Amino acid sequence: MSVVTLTDDNFDEEVSSSEKPVLVDYWATWCGPCKMVGPIVEEIAAEYSDHIKVGKIDVDTNKASAAKQNVMSIPTLLIFKEGEVVASQVGALSKAQLAEFIESNI
Repeated sequence: MSVVTLTDDNFDEEVSSSEKPVLVDYWATWCGPCKMVGPIVEEIAAEYSDHIKVGKIDVDTNKASAAKQNVMSIPTLLIFKEGEVVASQVGALSKAQLAEFIESNI
């Protein structure tokens, strides 16, 4: 399973209706730490596809979704269950840290 590209238009449908928890990566093209986290998020999406759904949302082109979740800094990683945020992580992290973040919150 690959990473789902999220937008303001499909966010509720993809996140709220998911039967699995959803990890959402809030990022922007100009963000250096986001570029470091991006490949890690893609690896995690492949490795954890049985347990979670993974999406990425560009905060520059999807301001409404970022504002709704009060995303002030990027990268921000949120885990949603049944459409509600259950965990958040702000800033870059290693693959091991991301795996631990997911495992402790799903």
